[in-house]
Parts: sequence; C-alpha cells; structure tokens
Amino acid sequence: MATSTKARTTRSAKANSPDWHRLTYLMQLSRALDAMEEERLVPEKKVLYQFSARGHDMAQLLLGQQLTEQHDAICGYYRSRPILLALGVDVSDALASAMGRSGGYSDGRDIGVVFNYPNDSGASALPMCGGVGAQYTPTAGWAQAIEYYRTQLKDSAYNKAIGVVLGGDGSVASNGFWSALTIATTQQLPLLFYIEDNGFGISVPSTVQTPGGNIAANLASWQGLEIISGDGTDPQEAAQLTEQAVQYVRENRAPAMLRLTMPRLQGHSFQDTQAYKDKDTITSEWARDPLPKMKQFLVPSVIGPEEWDAIENRAADVAENAREQAEARQPAEPATVADDVFFEGRMQEMGGQWTLGYTPPESSDIPQPESGQRVNMVTAIRRTLEHELQVNERVVLFGEDIGPKGGVHGVTLGLQDKFGEERVFDTSLSEEGIIGRAVGMALAGLMPVPEIQFRKYAEPATEQINDCGTIRWRTNNRFAAPMVVRIPGGYFKCGDPWHSQTNEVAFVHNPGWKVAVPSNAEDAVGLLRTSLRGNDPVIFFEHRAMLDDTWARRPYPGDDYAFEFGKARSVAEGDDLTIVTWGAMVPRCEEAAEGRSVHVLDLRTLMPWDKDAVLESVRRTRRCLIVHEDLQTAGFGAEIAAVVVEDAFLHLDAPVARLTMPDLPSPHNPVLLNSVVPSIESIRTKIDELIGY
Repeated sequence: MATSTKARTTRSAKANSPDWHRLTYLMQLSRALDAMEEERLVPEKKVLYQFSARGHDMAQLLLGQQLTEQHDAICGYYRSRPILLALGVDVSDALASAMGRSGGYSDGRDIGVVFNYPNDSGASALPMCGGVGAQYTPTAGWAQAIEYYRTQLKDSAYNKAIGVVLGGDGSVASNGFWSALTIATTQQLPLLFYIEDNGFGISVPSTVQTPGGNIAANLASWQGLEIISGDGTDPQEAAQLTEQAVQYVRENRAPAMLRLTMPRLQGHSFQDTQAYKDKDTITSEWARDPLPKMKQFLVPSVIGPEEWDAIENRAADVAENAREQAEARQPAEPATVADDVFFEGRMQEMGGQWTLGYTPPESSDIPQPESGQRVNMVTAIRRTLEHELQVNERVVLFGEDIGPKGGVHGVTLGLQDKFGEERVFDTSLSEEGIIGRAVGMALAGLMPVPEIQFRKYAEPATEQINDCGTIRWRTNNRFAAPMVVRIPGGYFKCGDPWHSQTNEVAFVHNPGWKVAVPSNAEDAVGLLRTSLRGNDPVIFFEHRAMLDDTWARRPYPGDDYAFEFGKARSVAEGDDLTIVTWGAMVPRCEEAAEGRSVHVLDLRTLMPWDKDAVLESVRRTRRCLIVHEDLQTAGFGAEIAAVVVEDAFLHLDAPVARLTMPDLPSPHNPVLLNSVVPSIESIRTKIDELIGY
C-alpha cells in the first residue's frame, strides 16, 4: 500500500536512534572523497571514472546503519560508495579501486565505481554490474536463497536477513526491475527495493522513465508490495522511513519499496556538464542538499558546533591519508591479468557451495553400468539430476514449465513430486529473471540449475549470462557464482528460427563459462555430474535431436560417473582424415566415415576444448574436416580451423575444411531443413574430396 510520510515524522532524532555521530563522520568522509576526486584525482588523470554521491549520501548512510544481520546483502550501482563506507569498506581500498590500483574491489580489472564487498563481520555488498538495472534480479535471487536457508535448511542465522537492491528512477524502466518485482511479490521474498529518485536518468527526466515520474505512486495498487515514499534529504524523515522499510521486510518476510527523493548535485559522471538542466533546476537542487539540513537538525541539540567541525576535520584527514596509501599502491602485475577467469585452485571468498564446506563426493571416469539396458539422454539427465538433488541439499532446479509438466522435453518429469516445490519450481516468463535469480542464489552458496526452455530464448538473459561469467575475474576472485544452465536447442525433426538454434559459440565468447555439448547419454551423465559438483558456471547444451535418439542411448554409467571438461572422445579410428565435431553431428560423421580410414573426434565440451587431441590427430592424419550444425561465419569451427592452421600447418596435406549450416536461420519445413544441415551424404562427399586432395 502507499504510505503517507508526512504524518510519520514527529519523533525526535534521538528517539529514531541512528548513530548520528558516526553518520556525520561518514557523510563528511564521503564528501571529502568526492571533492578530492573531482578537484585533484580526475584532473591529474589518476581517476578515470568518477560518479559523485552528493545528494544521495545521507540517505544511503542511514540505510547502511540498518543492515545489521550477518546475511544481509545489498547490490548497488555506480553512485553507491556511501553505503559501502557504512558497511565498513576500507577507505584506501575504495580510493585505490577508483584509481585502478592493486587491492580493493577488483585489482584494477574493473572501474572503481563497480563495487563488491564480501564482509565476514556484517552485511556484504554483492558484486554489482556496470549495466543499469542488472542489479535487481541477482538480489532477488539472494532473497530467495535467504528463504531457502531459513525454511528448507532450517538455518536460524537467516531468520532476519534481507536483501536490499539500490536503484535510481531511471533503472525502474529496465527489464531487470520488473522481473525482480514480479519474483519478489509472487514469492513474497524479504527484498527491499531502495529507489533513489533524483529526477534524471543521466539527462532523461524521470517522467520519461515512468508515467508522472513517480514509481511509488504508479505501484500503489501492486499486490504484495509495501510502498513507502518520502524526502531523502530530510534527516528525521529519511531516518524514520528507512528504519520503517527495513523493519517491515525483516518482520513480515515480504518485499517493500522505499522511494526517497533527493537531488543529484553533480552530473551523472564527472564528464557530465548537466547542460540539460536550467539554472533554476540546479539552484533548487542545491537548496535540497542534505548536508546543511543534517547540520541544522543535529547542531547543537545532538552534536556541538566544535564537535561538528572536529568530525569534518577528522574525515578530511582520513581521506587524505587514504589518498596517500592508495597512490602508493602500484597497478597489478600484468602477468596476473589472465588469472581467475575460471577456478584455478585459489578459493573465492564468497559464493558457490565450495566456500561453505561442500566437498564433492568421490567420482570415477570409468563407467560402471548396473546393466546393459540402454537409456536415452532424457532419462540419463533426469536420473543424474535426481541423484544430485538427493545427495546435495543445495541443488535447486527452476525454469519455465519444469515443475508438474516436467519441462517441454520431459527431462524434469516427476522431480517436483519427489523433492517439493521449494527445490524444483516453475518461474515467471522472464529469462532475465531466471538467470539473474540464479546468480543471487549462487552467490549465497546454493547450486542453482536454471533451465532456458530453448536456445533462442536465452537472448533476453544475455546481460546476466555475461555478467555471471565475469564475476570471478572482475572481483579478483572475491566472488564467484557457479551454476549449471540447462539449454535445449538444435533441430528436431523440423526446424525454425525460434526453437532450433544452436549458436553455442556465443556462450564460448562469454568469458568465465564452461560449455558442455554432449552427444549421448553416457557423456551427458558425466559432464552434468561434473558441472553440478564444480566451482564454475556451466552452460549444459542438450541437443533436442539427441534426447531420444537411438544412437545416443547408452547404459546408465552409474551414480559416481563424472569426467573433466576438455577431453575429446574418439568415435571412430583412422589415419587418412580427422573429423572434429560435436552434438547431433557426431552420429552423422561416424556413419559417413564407415568404410574409410577416418578419425572422428567428439569434442564433448567447447570451453575448454581438447586442442591437444585435435592437433595430435591432425598431425598424424594430415587432414582436417570440422563439421557442426551452427552457422559457418564465426562459428566455433572457425576457431578450431585457426588453431589447426596456426599449430599444425606444416603437417597438412590438404586445406582445413568446414561443413556447416549456411549463414541463415533454421528453416521449418523438413525438406528445407535437410537441405542445409550437414547430412551423411554431404559429409561423406567432403571426406572423399579431402582424402583425394
């Protein structure tokens, strides 16, 4: 419901009980850091990205004082340094991050206003992203994880924990905002939407972002959401409303929105001249500066004039000392810049089940089938998921239609009945929300297994997929978000541009993701189990044509079967030609190679891929054919061809060849589809052409 704030601001400053002395110090410190950057560090080109928090600072500091639970977490955006200071981030780390120096948020890998803060002694700041609105759905995932720990794992440490997502009036137009709003309200999650409304999204007025420029008024009838709105520059009002909002979420285990109006007293960034604001607008904004208002409110009733000045001087000294320490730091060693794209044995500080004591059970890369009965890929994947759900209480499955329906391909059929709706559940129709919430869950230590219904449907989640993959690297291994994203794709009897896309190369081109492309039931089990027990995010591609294909059926290899990524499998042996392939093309290549001396390699994973096996084979056979279903231009086959030419050129007796789909969408009619997908006949013709070269 909408809340009238004017009637709720009658209590005294002392009754509202913020620590006004500490808040005054942090306020002055934030102002000193902003001024130092604007007046010295930016002109000296020691800081390249600068976003002043003036006008937003007091309200953020009040919020930070309310985050008292160990498992509270915030996710902010680029004007959020004040709340980081309130949580206890080291000041020299904050400045060193702004300068891109070693230490701090990212070791110079990310811009300094993109925060993260794993905090053992209190609330943490989840790794934010540079994209506006990208913070919402991961924080919803964190809030859902809180409820999972509280209700499913019976961990009392989460009983009062909440998630808090910070956003501005511009971000409320983003897909992420609306997706997170739907998640939080339909599931009643302990999530606070903290909206700092300064009236502008860079240069665009808030009236362009939301009708009337007031998101709180527009959501007044939104069910399941407590709405609180008021003046973020009035110390007494802002303090009371912030406390009210936080306590509502804690006590009701339900979402709320706190919208506070406040001025942005500088440009969007240092380079922003604010030419889009007239003189009267700027004058009226400065008249609302919360710092003079706070001084008037506190001096002399709470803080004496001399003490106020002493606090200001102390803050200036701390800022100057932090600057000296930050400038004394050197940039990170260039030799380290490629570290921590994937888990390399150095454990991240926060995120993933491994940081919370999970130890993968013993596994074997030798299949141990219980019988000779062959199962299809659907059954193999389902059985693997079922086993891991049973032995690991942190595994959760979700996506569109995976619950009672069991997924559009039947892979999760029956799993909700066995493990309950908290562990296997349907989601709203938002791929942004599916992957974003998985990020938050993974950061909280769960092992989320989201499903994207078809490969093409992953496009709305592109930002979250990219951001998830870079978390470990861009936080300098402070955070990681391991998960397994299941994605069916490829043709199945017929094609079309919406359900039959493969385009695996797009995932390979997102740093930090491992990519599995099994062609048969046995490999699907081994790769899926490795993924579910691993410490990196994985794209697990399930080819639709192979899910019930007779060739792809294998005996179930046992509940301990797992093998490492980056190991190709020999499907056929031979000396005259190497074929490199994966997915649905493997059985076609195997059949096409019959009667010829051809070494067929099934890569099984594309990131990493088995370069050594490919090069060893090509150096022996002296010929290479790459076959895949994806488009030819910039397909993954181009990467393989480039490596072969670069590292085995002198061994070649024929040009490296590719046989792929042409550069067009997948056609629907089976006749048209079969005319463009590599067929057994076309592969055989290419084999003979290369061997006879």
